[in-house]
Amino acid sequence: MKVIDGKLDAAHWLPSPNFGPRPDNADVSLLVIHNISLPPGQFGGGHVQAFFSNQLDPSLHPYFEEIHQLQVSAHLLIERDGSITQFVDLRDRAWHAGVSCYEGRDNCNDYSIGIEMEGDDHTPFTDAQYTALAQASCAITQAFPAIGRRITGHEHIAPGRKTDPGPCFDWDRYHRQLDSASVQEVC
Repeated sequence: MKVIDGKLDAAHWLPSPNFGPRPDNADVSLLVIHNISLPPGQFGGGHVQAFFSNQLDPSLHPYFEEIHQLQVSAHLLIERDGSITQFVDLRDRAWHAGVSCYEGRDNCNDYSIGIEMEGDDHTPFTDAQYTALAQASCAITQAFPAIGRRITGHEHIAPGRKTDPGPCFDWDRYHRQLDSASVQEVC
């Protein structure tokens, strides 16, 4: 995997209108991992893609009535089968972190890249997702070296407000895969 002109070459491109310019494009220095499922606890169906594209039909589920007017996005979504969709150019500011702070610095959207893992706090993520996440993370950190090991969860930059990627996300496994020779060869 490689990042070319702000796009991950292995990702399906589905542009979101929910983004803006970064205050300083050279300052991409954080990777934030999230989880998402729509409706909550259900996977597949294309509802996340519709949500990030402002196309979520509120008549399909009661929960969608509550959220369909929100304007949010992430840079990437990694589905249960490991497929990746990109919504926002990595050089632009996606709207994924909300009120947030990392190492004393507020407004994480300004300087971070957000990756949503299709999942929830109660369901283990798949092997395919960990592989895709490690490969995408490697490509992103090569394209944006200021990130280095500045990788965190939404729960860590918005404590008390967010819980994702949650207790089922295996940070040790992710870091081992990120360090593995197979990922480095892909990068």
